[in-house]
Amino acid sequence: MFELAEVSGWQWMGWLVWAGVLFVTYPREFFPKLHDESGYQHLAFSSAVVLFALWALQAGIKEGLDIHFLGVTTLALCHGWRIAIWITTVPLALMAVFGLMPLADIGMTALTTAVLPILFSYAIFALSYHYLTRHLFIYIFIAAFIGAALTIVFQLSVTSLWYWAADRHSWHEIVHNYLQIALLMWFPEALLNGMAVTVMAVYRPHWLRTFYDREYLSPER
Repeated sequence: MFELAEVSGWQWMGWLVWAGVLFVTYPREFFPKLHDESGYQHLAFSSAVVLFALWALQAGIKEGLDIHFLGVTTLALCHGWRIAIWITTVPLALMAVFGLMPLADIGMTALTTAVLPILFSYAIFALSYHYLTRHLFIYIFIAAFIGAALTIVFQLSVTSLWYWAADRHSWHEIVHNYLQIALLMWFPEALLNGMAVTVMAVYRPHWLRTFYDREYLSPER
């Protein structure tokens, strides 16, 4: 465990807000479904493991300013935003267990890497669902591809603001050693999520909780 004296106000706030988010977003249907359906167990745990693998593969120029793939757009489209937030607790815990992230940082990291990006990504899907034509191409290109690209840009911006506000790095260091490089991630992130959602929409549409066959594949639309 970490010493209380070593935990900053930002880190305490992160833990408290994250705990509050988990309490408010508790999905009552998730655990009964997880218990009763073996197929869904495999999907949920596979999602957590893949997410951990993506987050564990970090790279960067300066220590403490590492970048990695997110994958939360696909997670949100597969499980919905509430369950997606809860699933991210598994890779976050594994990151701490394997020493890839300080335990004190878990709360703020959960907010900047999981909670806020998931909500942002799901909002893009919701807007496309309500205001654009419900077509397979719209779902894949807007909700998955464009959604993932905008989500990682949003995540990098929020994380940069946290590092700067918490006085971990100067804004000059953040811009030149993090943002300028990290913003190149938007296309690989979009491609990764777009391909994953495309494959599932074609071969495993029942894995996508936000994909509705009758609406997106209707010949009348």
